[in-house]
Amino acid sequence: MTFLFRSGSLKDKLKAIAQATYTHSRNLAFFVFTYKGLQAVQERIQGKSLQSQSFLAACLGGWLVFGDNNHINSQINMYLLSRILFALSRLAVEKGYIPQPKRDPFPLFATLVWGIVLWLFEYYPHTLQPSLQSSMNYLYHDSNVWHDISDFLIYNKPRTGAQK
Repeated sequence: MTFLFRSGSLKDKLKAIAQATYTHSRNLAFFVFTYKGLQAVQERIQGKSLQSQSFLAACLGGWLVFGDNNHINSQINMYLLSRILFALSRLAVEKGYIPQPKRDPFPLFATLVWGIVLWLFEYYPHTLQPSLQSSMNYLYHDSNVWHDISDFLIYNKPRTGAQK
């Protein structure tokens, strides 16, 4: 994604990838350390392991480590949200809160996800995350104009008068 949608030199792009990778791995390491430490402290104090301990340790760790609103944390939190929604749906079926679907619900899910995201993109793009806006602009707007095969093979961005 960095190579496609970020401007700058190859060196700048590689530096951005290295920085993002470092931040992502550092945050995950800090979270694991915080979560496991808080779990151990709670278990030691209460003398046993409880489900609430996991939730509280994760909440505090999430706030401390992933609470800063930056592009790395945003991506991680959104990724987890999608996984959580799927898991809660399965849990609701397992617990009997909603009936077992007669057919695979995934086609309906895909239909709604794509319908909503393209509607938002076309009419309320400012509500979408900037990296999603950028990639969708490239795919759905910039692709309306083609200059030559390099647009398809490299990157199709509007050309200025000097590049023609």
